[in-house]
Amino acid sequence: MTKYVLKRLGFGLLSVVIVLFVVMTMIYTMIDRETIFNNDSQLSKLKYNEKEMYKVNKLFRYGYLDYTLYGTFVSDRFEEKYGEGYTEEQEYKDAVNAIQTESTYLDNVYVQEFKRTYESKGYSVVYLPKVTNSRGQSLSNANLYAKRERTIFERMGDFFKEMFRVETIWDVKDDTLTDRYIRFEWDKRSNMPALVGSGTTHKYLIYFDNKFPFIHQNLIHFSIGKGSIDKNEGREVIDIMNESTGELIVTPQVLPGYLDSDDPKIIDSSSDFHSVTYNEKATDADILNYGSKYSNVTLSNSKGLSRIGNSFIIGIIATVVAYIIGIPIGILMAKRKGKLADLLGNIYIIFIIAVPSLAYILIFSMIGTSLFKLPNNWSLAPNVPLAMVLPMISLALPMIGSLMKWVRRYMIDQQNADYVKFAKSQGLSKGEIFRKHISRNAFTYIVHSIPADLLSCLVGAIITERVYNVPGVGGMLTNAISSYDNGIILGATVFYTAISILAIILGDVLLAKYDPRVSFTDSRG
Repeated sequence: MTKYVLKRLGFGLLSVVIVLFVVMTMIYTMIDRETIFNNDSQLSKLKYNEKEMYKVNKLFRYGYLDYTLYGTFVSDRFEEKYGEGYTEEQEYKDAVNAIQTESTYLDNVYVQEFKRTYESKGYSVVYLPKVTNSRGQSLSNANLYAKRERTIFERMGDFFKEMFRVETIWDVKDDTLTDRYIRFEWDKRSNMPALVGSGTTHKYLIYFDNKFPFIHQNLIHFSIGKGSIDKNEGREVIDIMNESTGELIVTPQVLPGYLDSDDPKIIDSSSDFHSVTYNEKATDADILNYGSKYSNVTLSNSKGLSRIGNSFIIGIIATVVAYIIGIPIGILMAKRKGKLADLLGNIYIIFIIAVPSLAYILIFSMIGTSLFKLPNNWSLAPNVPLAMVLPMISLALPMIGSLMKWVRRYMIDQQNADYVKFAKSQGLSKGEIFRKHISRNAFTYIVHSIPADLLSCLVGAIITERVYNVPGVGGMLTNAISSYDNGIILGATVFYTAISILAIILGDVLLAKYDPRVSFTDSRG
């Protein structure tokens, strides 16, 4: 079995690479990049060169290109030459202002060096001349920048290069931080030992608290990409999936800098002080309150489940309900083939298959709200359990139809098999044949799909979550598509692909355990 699993995982990894390549190609080369500006209200407020630079910066944030400003290039050169007070140098001011005169800017040595440096790296240098009105008044300053389109292979390389990362004492680039270490210390907040670092991105690398799963780590990071825009820009897709969706819980907490104090400073906060990261720009007040420059903290104390938690709870309940209802009805239809139960079951199957999913979701949504007063919008529901009812029903209905169809088909196929005729000739009753032989063989096909049904709960239902405004993984993906958040689209694609591959492997393993005719060894088939 080990050989089979390793082989499957190898093909699975190759599948992830291929899927990622295809999706990246579609996003970055086959879709007009100008569509990302369709709903951008900020762009309409800008004019002239400011508008062009805004577009360039946004294309950079979305991963389409790399660019460098001439002003940044000059600042780096002069800071290296003169130190912190370089902005007061007349030579620096002349170099920066050189591009404002279109007829002579190319004569400046720093402009020439900028062009030479970046054109040698494959960049194209773009000059935006100063814009003036008819009276010679300036409407927009000149700008100079170098840009380069990113290749698909660069994007692929960066994606996999950043997939795994281990924090080290050299993560922080602050030269004033001289005491760098990773060691165990006593955590006075949880009254348990913790692995802490100085120079690492996070202060707490491994720690314990009273929240499931009780032991947490910031030492090893697994990444499937980062968000591209707005509040998700630069955030890990995994963190976005795991972020809480409920209201924040504010509790009295002691500030980290006062844990050893006889007069602790207590504030009402929803902060998770175990999440602190290094802040190079920390003020004296920050250092006093937090005890060090590790003062960037996240808000994580919340009443609600995470996005992936919402999707999983809804999906797992829907799956269990579907199996409880769908399998017995499928068996009944097979036993009563051609009779009323079979006819009614087939009507439901045809309806659920023929009607588009969005249509029947809306139909049952209206029935649920009008007859049973169930909320059809997550954000308007009085509580989370009630908000889950309609999405769960909408997910369960097509699964029930699918199970009814396949159980009925496999049962009927087995009834016509030769071994059934042989069993009848041996004097076995209909019930014994059905219970001991037909059911077991028919369920062989159903068993293989169980892991896929369970794991699919993790990825959510895209249409269902969109209709009911569920803050889940499926809703996250649809929001990313509508807002052109390429980072989340790619991350969700990798996540969906990995779940599908894992489901296939687990399905094969479960089938081999259930069916003695299936084996992972060549000698047994």
